[in-house]
Amino acid sequence: MRILVAEDDRGVREVLTRGLRDHGYVVDAVADGDEALRYLRVTEYAAAVVDWRMPVLSGLDLVRELRRRGSRVPVLMLTARDTPADRVTGLDEGADDYLVKPFDFDELVARLRALMRRPPDLFPPQLTVGDLVLDPATREVTVGERRPVLTPIEIGILELLVRRAPGVVGRRAIALHVWEEEADALGSNTIDVHMARLRAKLVGGQVRLQTVRGIGYRLTAL
Repeated sequence: MRILVAEDDRGVREVLTRGLRDHGYVVDAVADGDEALRYLRVTEYAAAVVDWRMPVLSGLDLVRELRRRGSRVPVLMLTARDTPADRVTGLDEGADDYLVKPFDFDELVARLRALMRRPPDLFPPQLTVGDLVLDPATREVTVGERRPVLTPIEIGILELLVRRAPGVVGRRAIALHVWEEEADALGSNTIDVHMARLRAKLVGGQVRLQTVRGIGYRLTAL
């Protein structure tokens, strides 16, 4: 799934971007709160990692504006401000969690996984369609009694399809959520190739990966 990183420190931003990509996430990274807000207006993110102190628009002001607009994207706030009053302020203004710098990267990833499991109506602990079960936290997939071996891209595609099942997911939405550069996927048969491989790995289960000609794909229970 796609995560937004908003951090003005270039070194920290690069560490976050590289580390999250290594964990299988698609990452957009920006250097200030105003640019982050523009990204959040046009793209659906599974979560956002936001630094408190940023130029143009602070992380706190960014979160305030998101909540004012009704956005429910989970936000993990990063900051060097570590007093109880600061934590209370950040959480009260709309951040979902709070991590003080310097931080342990494994803890950051664990906190993100926890955020993406809640609230239950949007991010259930396990996602199911038919006999397919996908755990967003562990990225593990089972189909009946089998555990197919999926690539990070295939898991990203499958998670998007499961979350929106039985609705149709357009090709552009898939490209935007799973690939760093959507044009790389849309301008070739890349999506079709990955869908064919994913479909083959789901054979034998009580799910069906359908192609909706001219629109996209959907996942349904048999």
